[in-house]
Amino acid sequence: MAVTYTTAVKNARLSAVVTQIGGTGVLEIGTAAMASILASITLDATAGTAASSVLTFSSFPKNATAGNSGTAAAARIRTSTGGTDIVTGLTVGTSGSDINLNSTSITSGGTVTISSATITHA
Repeated sequence: MAVTYTTAVKNARLSAVVTQIGGTGVLEIGTAAMASILASITLDATAGTAASSVLTFSSFPKNATAGNSGTAAAARIRTSTGGTDIVTGLTVGTSGSDINLNSTSITSGGTVTISSATITHA
């Protein structure tokens, strides 16, 4: 039998993620298995809010300058640049993903537009 959480518990768990991210969190966009970091963007001091079992990150869309070239395939959230991983395994795409970009084809020095960032608690 699958474990089921109430919406209130899911929201509390997602709010705990925001607390763990802290005030200097970053979203890193990378290639498969995060072998290469393509772009990094600073999250708001309060990274997002949880409601209806979804953590919606604040102030998106946001732009970042790509530091490397490649195909965006994964994302993670860290406490700071070079900090501790808080969330890994986020999906990346142009729609319907955890992290939605204007394009998954990234060129070093180019602008990466992150249109939305959410985590849905199953």
